[in-house]
Amino acid sequence: MRKDREPADNEAILRGAGLRITRQRRIILDILHATEGHPDAAAIHARAVAQDSRISLATVYRTMRALEDSGAIQRHAFEGGPARFEQAPPDHHDHLIDLDTGEVVEFKSDRIEAIQEEIAARLGYEIVHHRLELYGRRVAKGVKDRK
Repeated sequence: MRKDREPADNEAILRGAGLRITRQRRIILDILHATEGHPDAAAIHARAVAQDSRISLATVYRTMRALEDSGAIQRHAFEGGPARFEQAPPDHHDHLIDLDTGEVVEFKSDRIEAIQEEIAARLGYEIVHHRLELYGRRVAKGVKDRK
């Protein structure tokens, strides 16, 4: 998760969704704030129960759903795997998923964005939302372009 939003900001979001801010939810929010990358609910839950064994997976899912519904986080299901989460980014980016390790690499490309806009315009559309996910395997060093 990114550090763009403080746990207190997410507390306000949860209150707005009608959820009480319990000690368990505070733990979940602190974990989200401290976690790098794109954790899944099971990873968040595992870290949470290490701090409070009474935190259920259902509480994690309810908390994540309220944050997702508010737009504070985004849910991804890369290659049919478990849902993974990231704080809603301030600017658009795409993802490259390593099929061997599951690592998610974020990247930006003005060139790709321009091509997408060009294609949409040529077909008579305006893009209002999109996601680009690339799936690959790391190429051994020294290997040149494969054609």
